[in-house]
Amino acid sequence: MINLIALPCLCVDVFDGTDEMRAGGEALNFAVHSSRFEEINVSLLGAVGQDSYAEFIMKSISGKKIDVSHVRVEKDMVTANNRTYLTKDGDRYYKEDSWTGDIVDKMILNQDELELIRAADVVFVHFWAGCFRQIIELKKTSHFKLAVDFDTCRDFNDMEKYAPYIDYFMISGEESLLPIFEEWSKKYSGLFNMSLAEKGSVTFNKGNYYHVPAKDVKVIVDTTGCGDSYHAGFVCSHMMNEDIYEAMRIGTEFATETLSHFGGF
Repeated sequence: MINLIALPCLCVDVFDGTDEMRAGGEALNFAVHSSRFEEINVSLLGAVGQDSYAEFIMKSISGKKIDVSHVRVEKDMVTANNRTYLTKDGDRYYKEDSWTGDIVDKMILNQDELELIRAADVVFVHFWAGCFRQIIELKKTSHFKLAVDFDTCRDFNDMEKYAPYIDYFMISGEESLLPIFEEWSKKYSGLFNMSLAEKGSVTFNKGNYYHVPAKDVKVIVDTTGCGDSYHAGFVCSHMMNEDIYEAMRIGTEFATETLSHFGGF
């Protein structure tokens, strides 16, 4: 069995106009899709408030094979939530005041949590997390595989500082950025994976190029969590069999399914 920890973003997406809620967040979406693999033991590490949003999150994953015993309950804080807007094509967008997320953005890991992470086989975190640099420091002296979602970050000088410590370097981008990651793959040992939306995905490893096309989708309902589901399929599959093409294929299947419904899972 492979022990996986996803952290720290658990949140609720509230869809504007209907106030329909969906549990989500990078870590939660990643954990749910990772739990589909029988060979993966999935644990969530994060924090929620003592409120209806937290109750909604826990209820939404109550039937999943996910260990939530390491999720803190911060009584004086609000569970992260995000007011989500959708275009007519199903693409999500946000406004300046959409996000309420200090409980995630300012989270500092304690010693017990750091030791839990140190003992894992693979750890997933997103670049914007308040505890990201703690994870990087821990990785320098630990043996777990580290998967990081850089999303749409474009500060390449900053990102490259972390590249030596990342096993799965994942980003959403466009084809013009591919040469940057090709060069990094020649300098650093990790897998450099870029999602190109309808053009599929590309991975570089040791200078080698891998491309898997996107699958046709008749109707895109909502893109929320599409990247998270791809990353879960990609990372978990590769952890199990180390086949890059197969990992990208599984990630593509997971992402295609996610496009067919509201929310990340």
